[in-house]
Amino acid sequence: MQAFKQILFPVDLSEASPKIVPYVREMAEKFEAEVHLLFVARILQHFTSIYVPHPSISKFEEEMKQGAEKKLQEFTEEYFKDAPCKGKVILGDAAQEVLNYIQSEGIDLVIMGTHGRKGLEHIIFGSVAERVVKHSPVPVLTVNPYTKD
Repeated sequence: MQAFKQILFPVDLSEASPKIVPYVREMAEKFEAEVHLLFVARILQHFTSIYVPHPSISKFEEEMKQGAEKKLQEFTEEYFKDAPCKGKVILGDAAQEVLNYIQSEGIDLVIMGTHGRKGLEHIIFGSVAERVVKHSPVPVLTVNPYTKD
């Protein structure tokens, strides 16, 4: 079996993220791997087409990124304080940026949560996990954070 030395844990910093931590920590400990935490903040460029001034959008995106970096740092300190871990916040499309990060950082395994969207919500928002699973060049372990322990 392949050794996993670089594990990517894409987080949305919702209440679901901590529920996936035990799976990530277990795999990281088992394989003595470094954990990469990645938060992707959605870009708001599509709002420029409805006459929202570009500087307003850029300023909001920068503030959003700074807030996410602070929240990711807090998450890292709480759940990965004693583990080899690094975090990054990126602006963009979540699934595409996860796939880009896999390539650029030499990731061996992705562990990510599913949200179980159904019906219209799934059609409108899609599934980041589904897109990553379909297009990832490395194994992806998906965890439903809402299952009973």
